This record gives sequence, structure tokens and C-alpha cells, in this order.
Amino acid sequence: MKAHTKETQSTMSPEKALQFLKEGNERFQNNLKANRNLLQQVNETKDGQFPFATILSCIDSRVSAELVFDQGLGDIFSIRIAGNFVNQDILGSMEFACKLAGTKLVVVLGHTSCGAVKGACDHARLGNLTALINKIEPAVFATKEPKDEELRNSKNMEFVDAVAVKNVEMALENIRNQSVILKEMEQKGEIAIVGAMYDLSDGKVTFL
Repeated sequence: MKAHTKETQSTMSPEKALQFLKEGNERFQNNLKANRNLLQQVNETKDGQFPFATILSCIDSRVSAELVFDQGLGDIFSIRIAGNFVNQDILGSMEFACKLAGTKLVVVLGHTSCGAVKGACDHARLGNLTALINKIEPAVFATKEPKDEELRNSKNMEFVDAVAVKNVEMALENIRNQSVILKEMEQKGEIAIVGAMYDLSDGKVTFL
């Protein structure tokens, strides 16, 4: 499989880009990698890059977007931060990726058993991590169930994963509310903005 070119990127639609990721995740789940020569892709991309998707995911070592979607060099822009939330710098990166570099799809990828989300559920405080946790805590407060405070912590994995989903949903909302550029591109059908959850237990990505 060759690296994407300006021509293949230009013929890519948001729907086709999403389908590419879904097919890649199916290959990953079945341990069937696409046939790639990575050194050849190094050569093919040395003068430019034409990715088709931008993926915001967590820094978790088990959730590499390139691996779980079976993508090669030059295929996706990968933005990673603990808890996969958006801020001004990440929005700027997304705007560059979509408006200037031509990607057709923005994915916010959360995952099960997320450590950053667990920290938010427990309202952890530790150095610079405190500011990061504060950005995820709105998803904790927005998750209404369970109402019993004794069950609203990192020991309740069902609650943790519900907060992780809410965190993805709130990231999507923040992208549209805080980036005029991306919102307009989505409204014009130039890009799609979607959320997804990766299951650490089986490698499956479920799009929300």
C-alpha cells in the first residue's frame, strides 16, 4: 500500500475517510495488516504529506491511532494528550490539518479504563496534572448516573467509561463552539467531525 498523494487526498470524501478508518480497525482486530513498505513510504512522503484524517487520542501506550486503524506514514495526523480533550493549541493543530493540509475527517478517540478520566473521577491533584484533570472534570459532573456519590469514582469502571464517552462528546462540542473554521468546514460538508471509543479489551473502535 502506497502513501497518499495530493490526488488520492483530493478524491477522498469525509465518508470515505471514515470508511478507511473502520476497515483499518477491522484489520487490526483480525491481526491482518495492510501490505506496506514503510521505507518506501518514507521515500514517497519526503517532499510532502497528504493525510486524509486527523485523530485526537489519549497518550495511553495501548491506543496508538496509527496501529489501531492500521495506517502508515503520511496517512493521518495524530494529536495525543492525556484525556483527549481540546484546547487552543490542539484546535490550532486541527485547523492546520484540515484547512491547510487537506484532511477530510476529525476523530476524537476516547478509550475504556482511561487513567486521565479515572483521575478526574477521583478529583486527583498532583502538580501540573491538576490543570489537566480540571479540563476533564466537566465530563464527570455532566455524567448524571449513578447518583450515589460512593459509586462515582475510579473503582466503578462503568462510571469511568461513561465519563470517557461524555468527555468525547464534550470535546466534539468544544471543537464546534471554539473553532469557527472547523464548524464552517463541517457545515459545508468539507470535513466530518466524529467521536469514537476504543475498547482496550478487544481492540474494537466504536464510532459514537
